[in-house]
Amino acid sequence: MIDTRHALYLQSPGDFRASSSCNESVPRMPTNLHAWNALLQHHDAIRDHQMADWFAENGAERVRQFSLEAAGLYLDYSKNRITPQTMQLLLQLADEAGVPARRDAMFAGEHINATEDRAALHVALRATAGAGFKVDGVPVMPCIQNVLVRMRAFSEAVRSGAWTGTTGERITDVVNIGIGGSDLGPKMVCRALSHLAHDDGHSGPRMHFVSNVDGTELAESLERLDPRRTLMIVCSKTFTTLETMANAHSARQWYLDNGVAENQLARHFVAVSTNVDAVRAFGIDPANMFEFWDWIGGRFSLWSSVGLSIALAVGFNAFADLLAGGRAMDEHFRTAPLERNMPVVLGMLGIWYRNFFNLPTSCMAPYSTSLELFPAFLQQLEMESNGKTVQLNGRRVRTHTSPVVWGTAGTNGQHAYFQKIHQGSQIVPVDFVAPLVPPRELPGHHAKLLANCFAQAEALMRGRSAEELRAAGMTDELRIAHMVFEGNRPSNTLLMEDLTPHVLGALIALYEHRTFVQGVVWNINSFDQWGVELGKILARPIEAELTGAEAGPHDASTATLIARARGVLARNG
Repeated sequence: MIDTRHALYLQSPGDFRASSSCNESVPRMPTNLHAWNALLQHHDAIRDHQMADWFAENGAERVRQFSLEAAGLYLDYSKNRITPQTMQLLLQLADEAGVPARRDAMFAGEHINATEDRAALHVALRATAGAGFKVDGVPVMPCIQNVLVRMRAFSEAVRSGAWTGTTGERITDVVNIGIGGSDLGPKMVCRALSHLAHDDGHSGPRMHFVSNVDGTELAESLERLDPRRTLMIVCSKTFTTLETMANAHSARQWYLDNGVAENQLARHFVAVSTNVDAVRAFGIDPANMFEFWDWIGGRFSLWSSVGLSIALAVGFNAFADLLAGGRAMDEHFRTAPLERNMPVVLGMLGIWYRNFFNLPTSCMAPYSTSLELFPAFLQQLEMESNGKTVQLNGRRVRTHTSPVVWGTAGTNGQHAYFQKIHQGSQIVPVDFVAPLVPPRELPGHHAKLLANCFAQAEALMRGRSAEELRAAGMTDELRIAHMVFEGNRPSNTLLMEDLTPHVLGALIALYEHRTFVQGVVWNINSFDQWGVELGKILARPIEAELTGAEAGPHDASTATLIARARGVLARNG
């Protein structure tokens, strides 16, 4: 008897139809859809049109038509190479590809992560206590709420000074040891909300994040810390992650080397994991293990107990507000019509540029130092989710999937890669993000920051012609040639009134759902990450070979590298 959860691998592309249940069928190949082919023709018809001309015709109406508000975010997407017909066809494509049905399947707790036979129900983590989310028919909210209660109690104990190190001294520093989603998400949020560290009346501990197995990162962090005042959070679902456990064991030895006895380690370590036995064997009291579940993907886990570092850094009330912001965007995504649905609109604009303009990269440019880690967070979110070449049916994708995501905080980027964005040979779509009220203000600074943000988007759209330069009195034709900007380069601008936990939660959830929408259109699984595995598998025997084991079979290049490294390692003991 065939398990229907895996039956999707047995169908041919021509049999795919959108369905409200991911167990019944999956959307057919995107390139076979009517809207896809209509968009190909439409692209040919408008690709040479100038956005500046559209703005000249009726710019106010264009902005009205191509702007949205949701969950504290304002999106202006009028500076895109689109017409009303473009959006109509893109939304038709979303509908034909089964975005609404697949979205509903996700919220229903179905096993949309088919290759791992799991739900992808991170939306439940930020739901209210009375929400009816279930996985395999079992309500999940009671377990989630129990963990949240424990996170509140623990974070408040640390922040208030009630939880101390083994010598009775207050915890002043917290080190989060994790990697991937157990590092990038919490680190990004802690950086973004660092201005709120003292808002609950307590002094938040200083936060440190260690992820790289390169010992330099941990060693440099520990050099600045006092073991009597330092708490470690070890984030690993299985408690076997190579990089995380290597760092955790080195941190454990650091305590022992600095006078903390073995039976006192429990005051300095907590775990975010599901492996009770491994946590106990490490020396962490299971009472200080915060659970999460296999239906939470790593890059979607900051909303879970993986966010314990956030609650410690800025207080549990701020963490709860972050969840509420994510929940507000979830509700918008779940209920808003496609044409007014911010994640759908952003997702389909990404499809437009990746698949019809064939643009290989996209840029995230937050005009806020507080959001400087958001581009790195998006790199994992988008490229690990959608950097795939295999469809849900096991067949190869017939079109490009995730672009390369990159970027840094403005205005720094203007003095680095913006040259390429303005005048390079490849068009790079840009998302500008800015708070209208800064987290911290110095007189006159924020107006300059916003002016630069808005000017960059305007310059990308308008460009500058040779005629404009000549009209301004320039006569050197060689110089004119170098100073022309072709313009017509697309961007979105996302504004928030100020950078609160609520609006940050909405922003993160917006990009999660945007990524999901694109994965549905490409007919891929956005919730697995098999591409991460092979290198890890191959690293294990190589590590043994580097430290003395007999060398196994490798290609000539790898064998040479191992031999060279072995020689140096042997000389250095």
